[in-house]
Amino acid sequence: MQSVAELPAPAAAEPSQTAWPVLLVEDDDGDAFLVEELLQETAAPVRLLRATTIAEARTKAAGARCILLDLGLPDSHGLSALETLRRIAPDAAIVVLTGLADEHRGIEAMAAGAQDYLVKGEADGKTLVRALRYAIERRAAEQAARDLHESQLRAEENSRLERGLLPTPLLRDTRLRPTTRYRPGRRQALLGGDFYDIVETPDHVVHVLLGDVCGHGPDEAALGASLRIAWRTLVLSGIPEPDRLTYLQDVLASERTNEELFATVCTLAIAPDRTTLTMRLAGHPPPALIHPHLTALPDTEVGPALGVLDDLLPSERITVPLPPGWELLLATDGLLEGRDGPTGERLGWNGVLTEIATINPPPGDDNLPDVLIDRIERRNGGPLTDDVALLLLRGPTP
Repeated sequence: MQSVAELPAPAAAEPSQTAWPVLLVEDDDGDAFLVEELLQETAAPVRLLRATTIAEARTKAAGARCILLDLGLPDSHGLSALETLRRIAPDAAIVVLTGLADEHRGIEAMAAGAQDYLVKGEADGKTLVRALRYAIERRAAEQAARDLHESQLRAEENSRLERGLLPTPLLRDTRLRPTTRYRPGRRQALLGGDFYDIVETPDHVVHVLLGDVCGHGPDEAALGASLRIAWRTLVLSGIPEPDRLTYLQDVLASERTNEELFATVCTLAIAPDRTTLTMRLAGHPPPALIHPHLTALPDTEVGPALGVLDDLLPSERITVPLPPGWELLLATDGLLEGRDGPTGERLGWNGVLTEIATINPPPGDDNLPDVLIDRIERRNGGPLTDDVALLLLRGPTP
């Protein structure tokens, strides 16, 4: 046999001493015996298994690092054997065996996904082992490149989702300083359904949104992005504040992929003088005041989450005075449902505020969200189950 693929210089003089599981798919006993003899001559670290047909190879291909494949099998035609083995053993490298008169089929096989080809009768043992080694290394390099490409695609998808879920605030009042953080639950690759937004309208009212679509994954993230964009559109269009949640429920009902999906929402409207806010809660926890003192805002009027009832009955507005130097922390359930130990009680705002008190952050501390999430995770005994979105909004300095 003679390898006709251009191969780089070997990384080491001898192959690895770890035995390679190699499947030889060859119906000719003479050719199979020749392969076995060549491998024995070189004392190659190969554990050879033979199949005489593709049907037999189906039962033996599992775990093979490399497959030596004769294309002239009785139960295959053309490149069908290669296509079948690539499907049933996707991680294995494949070296095609051809006759001298069929060398062109080896080139076609490489174009179709084989890592190399050898011409029968034109190679010694060293050439055969070299071809096996480099086919395995080439397959591993192809898989690494594919994994990198998929990782890059996931990163691009994540970036697009971030732009939909976590936008740049439309805020003209430079005295207000928002800090936002998002951390997926269990360190999952994709964002979940948590979302937030801040919009200042021409009347200088600052509108704030924090929401959470139940569940994880692209469907929930897409629904969260739709709700966030719809809310911003409603605010900028001048839709009266009491009607916005009703419209958001309509959007959710039309966009969700199944009727089990719902979303919790907290909306705030901060007055132009920044001394009061009004709040509506649709199944969502209220914010907490963390400066000048620690306290959760009242949740006396909590309406149902969006998508739970066919006809939404918006909650009553809650009006809250804001003291000078106020700092508000809005959080989704991912943070508040952290536990005091793996089997402990749910923390809620009481537990979170106790943790903030131990941190004792100075006013205007941009690091608080990251430090707080890390502390809650340690107290939880590991990564939080649900996604966490935090919005820290600081008012005018007194």
